[in-house]
Amino acid sequence: MPGFERFDDAERKEVQEVLETGVLFRYGFDAARKGRWKALEFEKALSARLGVQYCHLCSSGTAALSIALAACGIGAGDEVIVPPFTFVATIEAVLLAGAIPVFTEIDETLCMDPDALKHVLSPRTKAVLVVHMCGAMARIDEIAALCREHEVILIEDACQAMGATFHGKALGTFGHMGCFSFDPVKTLTCGEGGAVVCDDENRYLTAARYADHGHDHRGGDRGLEGHPIMGTNFRISELNAAVGLAQLRKLDAFLKTQRAHKGKLMDMLRAFPKITPRRIPDEAGDSATFFSFFLPDETSARTTAAALSRKGVDSCFYWYDNNWHYHRQWDHLKGLRSPARLPIMLSAPRPDYQGLRLPQSDRIMGRTISMLIKLSWSDDDLKKRMDLMAEVFSQV
Repeated sequence: MPGFERFDDAERKEVQEVLETGVLFRYGFDAARKGRWKALEFEKALSARLGVQYCHLCSSGTAALSIALAACGIGAGDEVIVPPFTFVATIEAVLLAGAIPVFTEIDETLCMDPDALKHVLSPRTKAVLVVHMCGAMARIDEIAALCREHEVILIEDACQAMGATFHGKALGTFGHMGCFSFDPVKTLTCGEGGAVVCDDENRYLTAARYADHGHDHRGGDRGLEGHPIMGTNFRISELNAAVGLAQLRKLDAFLKTQRAHKGKLMDMLRAFPKITPRRIPDEAGDSATFFSFFLPDETSARTTAAALSRKGVDSCFYWYDNNWHYHRQWDHLKGLRSPARLPIMLSAPRPDYQGLRLPQSDRIMGRTISMLIKLSWSDDDLKKRMDLMAEVFSQV
């Protein structure tokens, strides 16, 4: 991770085929494009890879979240349960849909805790938006079972978990819809791009229409297409799709490299019993984009993170203080600081985000460090890194 570490002639070939046609737009211009439909080809390949019937590409993972919420009928006043550890886009998408985020705790999977979720589900809950963080899975079987029991929509944010599985089934395929991101720092990258997947034809058609101003995509003349619903512009370009198509063909190689690197890091960690790995419900299904571990307490985590940085061990994240991925620094969201009024501002009552307290999540995140696993590491790079880490860990 990320996929741009392995750009080569495969991506250049796909992009050149688009440039040769002069058609960068994903729809129409049938004669000029010479039979080349990169977005459509990527969608078919990704559907097959994930084992789903339908896939729709879009402009970003954020767009994918908005599309999934719309396609599942989530809108004004609906309560959506979310975790506090995610990228802010998860929460932004809920707010911009007009819905109301309701936070619940995470557990040592670094994902939503189904035991805590039980106590947050209510008659007002319309959906649960579970996030598979840092390349591995939540306790998705338990969360899916709870959603079925309570008859609420389950949407999976698998934007950080492309290629990960739970007992052989792809993450993003356990709920009503799954969302993926192909931004610059994801395992597969288009530069900018995303996707929604599902097995429901009606939700798929709604998603494809919503992402393209409501176009029904019927007939051979785009100007004459019907508009059964309102929508917006979340289209991907053929250039971005071309890059992603080449990257998808490399996914198995990416996963093999990441898992090999993580395996060595795990072996090294066993020498330090006070430092424990993140809980992963299915180790075989981890995409291994991150190596996450727990220190005994917040003080030792802060000390260790600082020591790793001083030693030159880069790409280590102490999420507890992170501006974008943990709720403690989301003052702009908690204060609903928006350039215009949001629907939630008209809701009464609404959650007190300023007073949000999630003690279990704080205890976990205060002890957590995650290291990005790079595709580009050589054996020597990895050995040097582990030697430096071992030197720091020996002081814990």
